Amino acid sequence: MTEVAAGGPVLKRLARKAFRLPPVVRGALLPALLLLNVVTTRPPRELPVAVLFTVALVLPLVWRHRAPRTVFGAVAAVALVHWLLDVQLPADIALLVALYTVAVHAGLRDTLVAGAVLETGGLLACLRWATDGAFLTPFVAVTAMIVAVGVLGVHVRTHRAYLAVVEDRAVRLEREQDQQARVAVAEERTRITREMHDIVTHNLSVMVALTDAAVYAQHRSPGKATTAMLRTAETGRQALTDMRRSLGVLRTGEPDALRHPLPGIAQLSTLADRMRAAGLPTRIEVRGGHTHVPATAQLTVHRLVQEALTNTLKHTPAGTRAEVRVECTTGTVTVDVTDSGPRPPAPGSGHGITGMRERAAAYGGTVRAGPLPGGGWGVHTRLFLAGGGVVPA
Repeated sequence: MTEVAAGGPVLKRLARKAFRLPPVVRGALLPALLLLNVVTTRPPRELPVAVLFTVALVLPLVWRHRAPRTVFGAVAAVALVHWLLDVQLPADIALLVALYTVAVHAGLRDTLVAGAVLETGGLLACLRWATDGAFLTPFVAVTAMIVAVGVLGVHVRTHRAYLAVVEDRAVRLEREQDQQARVAVAEERTRITREMHDIVTHNLSVMVALTDAAVYAQHRSPGKATTAMLRTAETGRQALTDMRRSLGVLRTGEPDALRHPLPGIAQLSTLADRMRAAGLPTRIEVRGGHTHVPATAQLTVHRLVQEALTNTLKHTPAGTRAEVRVECTTGTVTVDVTDSGPRPPAPGSGHGITGMRERAAAYGGTVRAGPLPGGGWGVHTRLFLAGGGVVPA
């Protein structure tokens, strides 16, 4: 037992070395062994014929992987000839090898045809060479070997096809994940760009308006100029806070993001105060409770109003008034921003309206912006809370 156990690792190493051999060399091992068997067991007078048929049977197996059907046909033809000449050879095992190769590399139909041919040959061989009239036992054994070899070959082919499908699916999945990652990066860049645009454009517009007011009032009313400059500084600090908060959302555990929550509907009054200080009289009206509105949807409302008021401040003359109406229901939030001022023929070519539409689209809404029938400008949008889920910030 010890010797057998000790020989196990040796056999495994030999098997590994055999599988590392080139395919042609591995294919020639069986023909060489069968030929050696014939040379050492046949009497001298039968040796030439036995060697000839053995070589004819096993030599085509060297190319069985390249042309399995052709090799099987050649081996079957040689087997038929030596059956007609009444020559028995152990090299007939080449028929099983050829059948296995057909089952692995060809289709099921070819495998069935090859199996039927081999079964016919087995029947003829048992009828001629069965000893003492015992036909059934060797025929059953031959049939069992044929079926086993065919089933094994079909199983190997099916398993290889399954592995190929799994590998192809894994490659496609990896490619899709890479594409999704790229799309996510592009969406994140768009989100950051949109947020920075809203923050910077709004606060800079307010700061410019306040600075102009301070310059205008510095000689006539120094007190008002000082107030305007203080408002400018306050707006600048607010801009820095908003930028830290927005960028802090991108980093887990950012303290500024925790200390300064994202603005929502409740902060619209502060926004209106800032716009009034910049010279745009603004009235805010909120109908319905907004506590049920998600934080991201409230941020969207705040940014929509902010962008609309910023456009009014930039593109309308002094004396323009603005009104903001926000109506909250169970499933929707409706936003209307109107002003009384005329607009120039080309209000601008920035990304404000595009950004507003992108934010509204995250909640299934659309943005309508244009002149009002009685004069002025209006922006209308409706967000559907049930369809929300995309963080628009």
